[in-house]
Amino acid sequence: MSTLQTLDRGLRALDIISRSPAGITVADLAKELEIARAICYRIVATLESHSLVVRADDGRIRLGAGAAVLSSRFVPQFQHAAGSVLHELAERTQATAFVSAAQGDECIVILVAEPEGALLHVGYRVGNRHPLDRGAAGIAILALRPEDARDPDAVKQARELGYSVTRGQLEHGAVGVAAGVRAPRGAGLECSVGVVAIAGLDVDAAALAVQDAAVRLSVLLTD
Repeated sequence: MSTLQTLDRGLRALDIISRSPAGITVADLAKELEIARAICYRIVATLESHSLVVRADDGRIRLGAGAAVLSSRFVPQFQHAAGSVLHELAERTQATAFVSAAQGDECIVILVAEPEGALLHVGYRVGNRHPLDRGAAGIAILALRPEDARDPDAVKQARELGYSVTRGQLEHGAVGVAAGVRAPRGAGLECSVGVVAIAGLDVDAAALAVQDAAVRLSVLLTD
């Protein structure tokens, strides 16, 4: 597959900048991209003209408002495409199904589906948030990140199994099962799909179901 080199470099630059919370200098960005500093300046200037990056007073480059606008437009599109996958997951497991995304040190629910006709289900709501290192959803996201010696055992286990299971961490009596959704490099999205139930959840069957849903959602992100 042939690619447009300049566009590829610009997208890689955005990816690098997005992973630098404190910002990054042009010199360091050029080094990461393995290009001359003069070329890097032109790439940054182009991204800056579209408000995708900004240069702070200290000269460091950070994401700009344009990146936030694109991100805000992405979520509704993803929600629309992912809705059918999530509803199928809810019906298959007879549990509340959800998609969560990482935002800083928190995990935020961005999409929910409940099984039709279920007598009892967990009241999970869009916008619910919790620490990233608690609950099946956050642990599944952390398991997709590169290995770190400081990773807790729950993350290591989820990385090995391909899914996470938690019991009572966020709500007494609730069992959660989730799998990380692999997004394309540079997408700036870390998310997971899972189910949660108070009782009667077949964890092994749920694990297979959420892993299948994670693969399908990953395909949606890459198409």
